[in-house]
Parts: sequence; structure tokens; C-alpha cells
Amino acid sequence: MDEEVTAYEESYIQVLYAAAAFRKRPGMYIGSTGPRGLHALVYEVADRAVNEALGGRATSVDIALTADGGVRVADDAAGDADGLELEARLTRTGPGTGFRGRDRVPLSSSGLGPAVVNALSRRMTAEVRHDGALWQQEYARGAAVTPLTESGTGAGNGTVITFWPDAEIFGAAEFSAEALEDGLRELAFLNRGLDLSFADLRRPAEARSVRLRFPGGTRDYLDFLEGHEAAHGADDTIAVEQEDSRMAGVMDVAFRWCDCPGERLRSYANSQATPQGTHVAGFRSGVTAAVNAYARERGLLAPAAPDVPPDRIGEGLTAVVSVKLDQPEFLGAIHEQLGNSEVSACVTQAVEEHLGLWLRAHPERAAAVVRRITAAS
Repeated sequence: MDEEVTAYEESYIQVLYAAAAFRKRPGMYIGSTGPRGLHALVYEVADRAVNEALGGRATSVDIALTADGGVRVADDAAGDADGLELEARLTRTGPGTGFRGRDRVPLSSSGLGPAVVNALSRRMTAEVRHDGALWQQEYARGAAVTPLTESGTGAGNGTVITFWPDAEIFGAAEFSAEALEDGLRELAFLNRGLDLSFADLRRPAEARSVRLRFPGGTRDYLDFLEGHEAAHGADDTIAVEQEDSRMAGVMDVAFRWCDCPGERLRSYANSQATPQGTHVAGFRSGVTAAVNAYARERGLLAPAAPDVPPDRIGEGLTAVVSVKLDQPEFLGAIHEQLGNSEVSACVTQAVEEHLGLWLRAHPERAAAVVRRITAAS
């Protein structure tokens, strides 16, 4: 072979920094250049605002799809009055933020924050209200084109980031208002202190907005999952909200049986959807143990009959299983499975105890539930 052709020299290495790297291979950082990638941009910008609200430094977060094709994310937390600090946050990246314990909601999938959004936007503007002054700065494709400039007065504190995705990157892809609203609603259910609003203003004649705030948390989530299909009483819901030092975290579990067919189970770890994992296994084990114990105690299961297995408890069940851990361990590249082994025993014990008490306190309802489960098995 010709050495001249096969030689590999330093000149062949192309080093790309920040914005250039993001624009060269955007899919590496936001997943795709279609709707999924567009939605990732929203969450990368909203990450800081939502966590400011959860930390008590902001009271609300407003997200809007604007009529001119942009996205506006606003909060009322104290803004970055330091121009260098703001510009650094919007143009530079450090190590990925990862999962910083139970008190943080990781909206950012890459941990790169708004810098990646800035790089993939043809334009971004930042407005900061701080101590009665309004400051503004503008960016284009990841670079500042104006300094942070005081442009007037502004009541209160807050930050507004608006960005317009670059058509050179995303082509004709469009945001799905329904998908964004669903994701933000889910977040509000799992974090009852959040007050979010979402608006779709792209078509003025069809503009709509919704406030997403659920003081009942996972209990409200159950109502949403069931819709108007099932009527239930105030005592029909079994709720488990407690901390367990063995798993270094908290669990928030709510479930009930209704006359709806099938099973509706949603599970989360640190507010991230995790359809599989030790929290789900623990929940199913706890429900199974409590139902079998009660059924045998009351003679609802024949002495010679085998125990009802965990995979048969779901008929008519609606459940939300949420855990928040200081050190969550996720399995797989997209974090769809929780791996913390100690979580299973903790959730099993708590669910078994709470459900056992509920079954004994509501014998008529309990008998109906057990009959339905044993019939399904």
C-alpha cells in the first residue's frame, strides 16, 4: 500500500469547540434534529428555571411557543446581573450536571444546558430584571453579538430566555405542543411545589395556554390517568409518602383499583420516567404480599390455591410509583431502568404495610378488589 495514502498525521485531527462541535453533530447532544431534538432544546433551557422554582428561589415558570417560531422560557428568580456570568452560562459548557440528588429535577438530558441550545439557534435573546434594572443581550448561533446592556427599568427579578431554532439544523421540523404539555404536566404532578404554565401562541387564532399546578401531587396524577372513566371515594386511594434512610431517599406512591379494564402504572426515579427497575419490582412485591395475606386471612383464597403472582395484580389498578434518591443508579444508556438494589425492599415493606392496613379498614372494598385479582389470575 502507498505510505503516502495510509499515513495519519496530526493535521488530520479536527478539534471542534463548543458551538462548532454542537453544530457539526447535533444528534450527539440532543438526540435528533427532528421534533425530539427541538423538545430537548426546551428542556435544556427550562432546567435552570424549574430547579430555581423547586429550590424556592422562583415562584413560577412560564414556557411559550411564540408566533414567530421562537420559544420563550421565563422565571422570576433573581437573574444574573453579571454579564460575564450570564454569557458564560449561555455560551460555555463544563462537566455534565448529571443527577444531583433527590432535590433536583434533571430536565437536561446532556447536562450541557443552554449553551447547546444557543449554538443550535439562529438567534437567542436574554433579558434579566435585577434590582429595578432591565438588562438585555443577544446571541447568534452560539456567540454573543451584543454585550449585556442596561436598557431600562424592570419590576422585580427574573430571567427570560428566548431562542429561535436554526432551520439549517432542524429543517422543517416543528414542535409538538401536545408532547411538550404532556411532559410538563407530568413534571408538575411529580413535584407538587411546581407552578408551570405553557402556551402555544404560534397561530394567534388558535392560541391556548394552560396552568400546570397540582397540589395533590401523585393523587392528582391518578385522577388524570383514569380520566372520567371511574368514580371513586375519598378513601379509595392508598398513599405512601415517606423517607427511608436505607435507600437514602423518599418514596411517593399512590394507587387504587377501579372498574376500568387493564392496568395504568407510571413509575419514576428522580422525576425521570423509568418503566422498569427496583422501585417497580418493590411495588409489585408489596401489593402481592398484602393481597395474598389478606385473601388467606379472610378465606377469599382457597387453602390449596397458589399465591396470586405479581404479574396478576394489575387488573383495574391505577398506580404512580415515584422515588427520589440522593444517588440514583440507572441502567442502560437512556436511563429507563432504576438499579438501586436497596430500593426494592424499602418500597415492598412500605407498600405491604399501607395496603394491609387499608384492606382491613375497608373490608367490602377489599373483598371486591381481591375477587377481581383472583379471578384475573
